[in-house]
Amino acid sequence: MSVLRTKPIRDVLAQGESDGEDGRPGLRRRLGAVDLMGFGIGIVIGTGIFTLTGVEARNSAGPGVVISFGIAGLVALLAALCYAEMAASVPTAGSAYTYAYATMGEIVAWIIGWDLLLEFALGAAVVARGWSGYLADLLGLPSAWFAEEGSIVNLGAIAIVLVLGAVGVVGIRESARVTNVLVLVKVAICAFVVIAGLFFVKAANLSPFIPASEPAGADDDGIKQPVTQALFGLEPSVFGFAGVLTAAVVFFAYTGFEAVANLGEETRKPKRDLPLGLLGTLLISTVLYIGVSLVVVGMVKYTEIDEGAPIASAFRAVGAGWAAVLVSIAAVAGLTSVILVDLVAMGRIGFAIARDGLIPPAIAKVHPRWGTPYRIAGIMTIGVALLAGFLPLSALADLVSIGALCAFMLVALAVPILRKRRPDLERPFKVPFSPVLPVVTALACLYLSLNLSVETWLRFLAWMAIGAVIYFGYGHRKNRLAHQEHSATPTP
Repeated sequence: MSVLRTKPIRDVLAQGESDGEDGRPGLRRRLGAVDLMGFGIGIVIGTGIFTLTGVEARNSAGPGVVISFGIAGLVALLAALCYAEMAASVPTAGSAYTYAYATMGEIVAWIIGWDLLLEFALGAAVVARGWSGYLADLLGLPSAWFAEEGSIVNLGAIAIVLVLGAVGVVGIRESARVTNVLVLVKVAICAFVVIAGLFFVKAANLSPFIPASEPAGADDDGIKQPVTQALFGLEPSVFGFAGVLTAAVVFFAYTGFEAVANLGEETRKPKRDLPLGLLGTLLISTVLYIGVSLVVVGMVKYTEIDEGAPIASAFRAVGAGWAAVLVSIAAVAGLTSVILVDLVAMGRIGFAIARDGLIPPAIAKVHPRWGTPYRIAGIMTIGVALLAGFLPLSALADLVSIGALCAFMLVALAVPILRKRRPDLERPFKVPFSPVLPVVTALACLYLSLNLSVETWLRFLAWMAIGAVIYFGYGHRKNRLAHQEHSATPTP
């Protein structure tokens, strides 16, 4: 049995159109373009603005973090074009996992599916810890149980993951309603931050825009340094243009459109609405990210930015305490939607993998009333709650970035492969200048991933090794295609 066997496109499309197999209920089509954009903005506008802006500005790029957001946004836009073509042509719950299964083979599909589970699980955990920190800042809660720094067990992060996991299990329509309300709140506040913050921007805080490169501390040597520095023998450094590229870890904040692509089987008109949801999400989010990050580093010198709650603390530093309270409220609401969409997307990826038999199919069961994959969603929620409760923010963010970049790279390569294999397939949206643009996108994602630390790559490879054990120990022999091959083999 080949590890490179592919899943026929007709089977993928048939699963998406079916109400369920063997009499079992399937996912229900209840979402429109506005809902998709709500989910997308709901996950994209979150940690990147409310937490990582401060972390990366203070430690890696200074005011140049604005350029980091611009670079990451450009690469994400290129990837979104590739996603839009694939999602409109093959609307499915598995997104990149299913695209890889149909074009590159089973082992690649498993790798990307396993990678996506890591990406969304850690993404939800990162944001849950940020949510807990903002709640502590807003209500004056004890740092030992709620703050990013100094907490042993983050009870706030655990609690919000469990609550939102329950909301996601109850139904996609209910999740969409909650998300859309939260998105309206945080987009309005982002606009407020840009407009009100402009009155407090000081030119001196933006100079130098890209601080001079300086040697990294001892902790940034060895496996802490970016792969590019390790490969080419460069001296470990922070700030400078190398720091701006290193700060492209904020790329993980743009992974919201990946969640949109996972909702293909729950979209009423996927061929039209998925490209609108994907590209609309990214354009709006990129503008907001650049505007907010520019205002924050302009209000407070980057060396004095509070890493835990940068926006609220920036307003407090300029004497606008009332605005700080408002921003903290918006941050809590905004980060809530990110966690919810992460959990929903992760459940759909797990559902697609289990439906194909690469993990036990029993956990892919859809609830007859709620129309959601409640078993896999519940398992994922508990796992994320444990991660959010015990792992620090800095240890999680880079792993989310490498997971997203790997997924985007493979989706970009899948576009020209599927065009060659299935030129007859209906494509309501097409990536311009293919195959050049998809190849450029893949190379850009690879370059950004090489600016992550050696330590991050080692952790990522360790996760992939665990996935390989599961695949060869179970999935390779037990999945649906393996059973079909076995049934088709004539008995001697």
